[in-house]
Amino acid sequence: MPNVGLQITETSVTFFPTMIPSALKKSQKPITVLLADDDIGFAKIVQDQLQQFQNREFKLIWKENIDEALQEIQSNHSIDLIVTDYVFPGTNGLEFCLQLNQMNSEIPIVFLTATRDFKLAIEAMKLGVEDFLIKEDLSESVLPRTILNVLERVRMQKQIKAVEKRMFIAEKRAEAIRELVVTVCHEFNNPLAAIKISADLIRRQSLNDEERNLLKTFEESFQKIETEVKRLRDFSFERIDFHSVDGPPSVKTTPTKEEQP
Repeated sequence: MPNVGLQITETSVTFFPTMIPSALKKSQKPITVLLADDDIGFAKIVQDQLQQFQNREFKLIWKENIDEALQEIQSNHSIDLIVTDYVFPGTNGLEFCLQLNQMNSEIPIVFLTATRDFKLAIEAMKLGVEDFLIKEDLSESVLPRTILNVLERVRMQKQIKAVEKRMFIAEKRAEAIRELVVTVCHEFNNPLAAIKISADLIRRQSLNDEERNLLKTFEESFQKIETEVKRLRDFSFERIDFHSVDGPPSVKTTPTKEEQP
């Protein structure tokens, strides 16, 4: 396997992606990981672990302080995940996470620490950290597997939020339609009632055969209009399926009481 390339500046290193079979390159894009840690030795350990992990291609960007990490995040929109240490000269990883939140960053974060401090883990989780790892527990596959699991979890969370948003919009739309239907039916009811009274008055008059036939035809048409208005008014919005993920809301085929034989 070819040696990984290094691009070194005064305070940062970019580790180029590990070489893997071309078929995998075509099917999966490299995962870009930003590592914020003031120890270049640990950064090389992380790179070795990512390099040895099979079937995925990683690009690791190392920054030794928070300021440079923030600058990289602002300028590099290809970062998929951030791995940060807790201890930095004059600051810490929690402050880094807080600044990321203030930037409205949506990049998932894996938090690293050298101690088993569960209070620190809780504080980190409160700031939106996706996972918390102890440095001494990082075997060859723990970190890369954690990165993949976090990215998959975040992807699923985004899908769920998107579905919930579509459901919310569909329900609000149905609510607006329901209010419109009620208003329209109300507007129909008054003139229909007046027309029906007028038809009853006409029926009591002395009518010839032609007039009676016309009145009968009118009453049949009027009955159809009345029936359709009633069906519209009594339409059950509970029959609309808002939980359809693959398409717009659909109407269930279960008939209402009026439609059942």
